[in-house]
Amino acid sequence: MSRRNGAPSGPKDEAPPPKDQNKQARLLSSEAGHFSLFRALHLADFITEMNGFCGVMSIFSSLRYCIQEDPTNYTNAYLALGLIPLGMFFDLMDGKVARWRKKASLMGQELDSLADLISFGVAPASAAFALGLRSPIDHLLLTFFVLCGLTRLARFNVTVAMLPKDATGKSKYFEGTPIPTSIGLACVMAFFASKGWTHAELPLGTWGMGSWWEVHPIALAFVAHGCLMVSKTIHIPKP
Repeated sequence: MSRRNGAPSGPKDEAPPPKDQNKQARLLSSEAGHFSLFRALHLADFITEMNGFCGVMSIFSSLRYCIQEDPTNYTNAYLALGLIPLGMFFDLMDGKVARWRKKASLMGQELDSLADLISFGVAPASAAFALGLRSPIDHLLLTFFVLCGLTRLARFNVTVAMLPKDATGKSKYFEGTPIPTSIGLACVMAFFASKGWTHAELPLGTWGMGSWWEVHPIALAFVAHGCLMVSKTIHIPKP
């Protein structure tokens, strides 16, 4: 989850200077024309859009897997899971490009969080649904995971300026686990698919099969990850 700054040596998780914010806000509100929005975006913002692109394509790949006739053909499932770390690549690159070009973007701050929610929140939950977490209780647990990611990103946007900084102005730690760490869940799901452990063969089986509370206990991994994201006490040092 990268938060960008136009300073060449500054952190990528800080807001752009007020002068740049005001300039871009005026451009966004005053420019007319169908494509005027694109003139307010920097190169780093388009890279952030690629993060969102990967997330949306991952969701579509999960949907394609759901409607295919052969559930043992995991090509679409692997594509859905593989697009998540590709989104992470673009998430890391946007901050590097912003500092290289010394271009700050108010729009980029919002794009980054929205793209992260798609790529590292909704996309992993969609893949989990596709691979077998399909009971109503599973849906509630996956929704909890996505909402934790949403809350964690909103908290970051509000509190980043107040987190302790090092000598360069970079925040010293993440408060709660960053949402891109859901790549770990994607890797686990890819491993399950490689072993054929999907649907009825999911590890730990099914509790309450046929009842209203039917649930796959493996879904609790998403609940645990969601709790880690919104934790106030977990401080992860930044690299």
